[in-house]
Amino acid sequence: MGFALSDMQLTSPAFETGGAIPAKHTGEGEDSSPALAWQGAPDDAKSFAVICHDPDAPLIKPGEYGFVHWVLYNIPGSVSELAEGVDAYTSGKNDFGKAGYGGPMPPEGHGTHYYFFMVLALDTETDLEPGLSMSELLERIEPNVVAMNRLVGTYRRG
Repeated sequence: MGFALSDMQLTSPAFETGGAIPAKHTGEGEDSSPALAWQGAPDDAKSFAVICHDPDAPLIKPGEYGFVHWVLYNIPGSVSELAEGVDAYTSGKNDFGKAGYGGPMPPEGHGTHYYFFMVLALDTETDLEPGLSMSELLERIEPNVVAMNRLVGTYRRG
């Protein structure tokens, strides 16, 4: 399957696809992760990972682009939702250099950015160490991804 979009659906009560992410979920607000829920995961999904990435950010590193806001993994296959401000499972390292969620905060005057919240279903349970970057995580899980989808929100700094 790799990273092709699947029939699995990702939603949030905080914003609709293509809609504005509320300020409370940004660096200008409480900086708490939005609640997320997914449906339609394959029967063989044994664990999940969640990523939030801003491809519009003016950050380019060798082999990478954009800005990573959240890397969360080792989510059991029995889970199908994350509460707002979730503080469970295993956090990777975001591009703020920290573990956990770091909300949208594009440079002033940079216009609207699109934030891709992605859920990936894996056909194996994972017990990966904390602190993986998005690239490290994707490299490790790619052979086991059986489904994925995304929810895209927007944010424009005032």
